Amino acid sequence: MQDVTVVRTSVLPPYAAHLRVYEPLAAYPEPERARWQAYAAEHGPDAPEAGRSVAAAALAEQRSALAELIGRTPRALPDREAERAFVRLVDGVLYVCPWATRLRTWQALEELRAGAPVALLDTALPPATREVAEVDRERWRADHPDARPWILTSRWEVPVRWFLPFGDEDRCFVPAEKGEEGERGDGAALFYLTPMAQARRRVARAYRALREAVPEGELVRGAEQVGRWLEEFHPRSLVELDYGGLVHLLGPERLLADRSAGELEDGLRALRAGDSEEALRAYEALTVRWRRVLALRHAN
Repeated sequence: MQDVTVVRTSVLPPYAAHLRVYEPLAAYPEPERARWQAYAAEHGPDAPEAGRSVAAAALAEQRSALAELIGRTPRALPDREAERAFVRLVDGVLYVCPWATRLRTWQALEELRAGAPVALLDTALPPATREVAEVDRERWRADHPDARPWILTSRWEVPVRWFLPFGDEDRCFVPAEKGEEGERGDGAALFYLTPMAQARRRVARAYRALREAVPEGELVRGAEQVGRWLEEFHPRSLVELDYGGLVHLLGPERLLADRSAGELEDGLRALRAGDSEEALRAYEALTVRWRRVLALRHAN
């Protein structure tokens, strides 16, 4: 895999994790392929801006979104689709993960509408602004009926189901450099990266084991959800789980010790071996740990 460059910044990204799919350049039809090839030549790992890591690109996307919201008239959507992407070069193959900002913005708006108090929602995004976004979404869907996001986002936690495609060998932890604000995890990065074929294989095996043991369980539904999403992409893609801004929430000691994917893998191995007690112990330990992290969103 490629080397990882961590970019230091005084602006912290939000406490959000991301599940991404990078499709090989060959998977994109023309003229989209040529456009991403030119984009990668300018912004990708082989360009002079090679130090511009995934973390820095994610922060740039956040800043762009904030700029849309702080105007006198907030905009729920960017004026146009930002033709930007995360780019990886692995074993000589170029992989591209488009931001698909407008699609993800609509999805975030739906989540906000479902979970935020009406008064807060109306203050941040007036009803007229949301109505315009709804009209734009229906028009866009008519032109893009098969559209799907390359990026899923979770705030304040990594959902346990997101660890299913990965093993402990896929884990990459980059500690903060000495002299930086490492005591909070600033400058650190933690992510998992694996080939699509391996990701699908792991999810399928987990789904079969879970369906036999706990057919109505939350994790078996999660395995089905993740599996269906992965099937939407090219079979030679890469799948990445990025802890993103959560590194600032967890801190260096917990990041170093975190082996969530490996623990889930151990639990599933025990389940397949018939040791349901050990499997339950591993699953409960994992869920309790991440519920404690999730609970921090209510901290003062």
